[in-house]
Amino acid sequence: MKPETKKILIISYYWPPAGGPGVQRWLKFVKYLPEFGWEPTVFIPENPSYPIVDETLQKDVPKNLKMIKTKIWEPYQLAEKFGKDNKKFKAGQFDVGDNQSWKAKLSIFVRGNFFIPDARVFWVKPSVEFLEKYLKANHYDVLVTTGPPHSLHLIGLGLKKKIPNLKWIADFRDPWTEISYYKHLKLTKFADKKHRNLEEQVFLNADITLATSYTDAENFKKKGANAFCITNGFDLEVGSQKSEVGRSGKFTLSYIGVLEQLRNPEILWETLNDLLSENKDFAKDFELKFVGRLDDKISQKIDSSLLRNHLLNLGYQTHDKALEEMQNSSVLLMTNFPQESSKGIIPGKIFEYLATGKTILSFGPKDADVEKILSETKAGKHFGYNEKESLKQFILNSYQNWKSGNIENNAENIEQFSRKNLTKNLVDLLNQL
Repeated sequence: MKPETKKILIISYYWPPAGGPGVQRWLKFVKYLPEFGWEPTVFIPENPSYPIVDETLQKDVPKNLKMIKTKIWEPYQLAEKFGKDNKKFKAGQFDVGDNQSWKAKLSIFVRGNFFIPDARVFWVKPSVEFLEKYLKANHYDVLVTTGPPHSLHLIGLGLKKKIPNLKWIADFRDPWTEISYYKHLKLTKFADKKHRNLEEQVFLNADITLATSYTDAENFKKKGANAFCITNGFDLEVGSQKSEVGRSGKFTLSYIGVLEQLRNPEILWETLNDLLSENKDFAKDFELKFVGRLDDKISQKIDSSLLRNHLLNLGYQTHDKALEEMQNSSVLLMTNFPQESSKGIIPGKIFEYLATGKTILSFGPKDADVEKILSETKAGKHFGYNEKESLKQFILNSYQNWKSGNIENNAENIEQFSRKNLTKNLVDLLNQL
């Protein structure tokens, strides 16, 4: 006898046509949940202000998916009138140090101290009021809130207090107070305390807290959360797009996604400039490709070096096009914040990188979760931000492999990161509630 289908309500801010990696986590869970006996419903804002739009992701939304929408008011529409700094901040980026204008400094201070935990906080109260009535009229076995924006966890917290027997999962795609840019928010002591108190309430009241990295899950446990790690992953179509395009006319090092100042691998640009000046063959064959948003300050630095003659900057592309450009690459680049506190960050792109079979070059703190994955899968190499000689040798070795026609790294044990297998791991947790 077929078991009865259970129902799960997912509260998310990002949903197609929103672009970027954040939207894909629950989009893919929703795709596979019905295969495991769970019927999803998604609650999203009716009029969101997305920093990136990708219409091609609409095709992944199941045609029979039940969706609920209510209006949201966001101050970003007002803030954007002050200039592009605010648009950048909405996308999770901002200038640092000497690059900050007074407008950027003011915007960061206002955002961190007046909109706690974030500028979507105005959706919390009306959503709690609406969903309290909806949940009392419609049975759901589990509620999920996914953030950032972390204000969505306050919707879950509010509903849990009103409906104590509600089973609630708080999914943290990024940490809250432990994320690297938190210290750049110019918080007052009062605001910092409020952020931390709200985070603690979420950890203590959620039945399960999900993290996307092993380190984050351990850190959440230390703060009282019943935490588990379910990483992001890749979908089957990523691997199926493999073709012969990788052996192009250039030895191409590609970065896919948004590259901001806080994750800028300056040692890489220095090393590449050295190789271009020292090795004529390398200079003839090398291409540096960006597929996504490249910070203006990083772009200016590259344009003032030898790299400018080897640069292909395609700008933001749809997800389908980004996958194609991954396949058209020889080595795939990913970066992380250099601080040790960031070793738990696993950029979502690593899993699609893994599925392509290309060599991965990674930067970040030592003993990072990314380093663990690359070591386990034998898919590439992770470097700190001061390992210039070993970095140089890695690039030269990768170049020689490309010259000899050996561009696939035959990564191992990557099936564990398929979206379907990860959904099975999620369902195992759901069935325990």
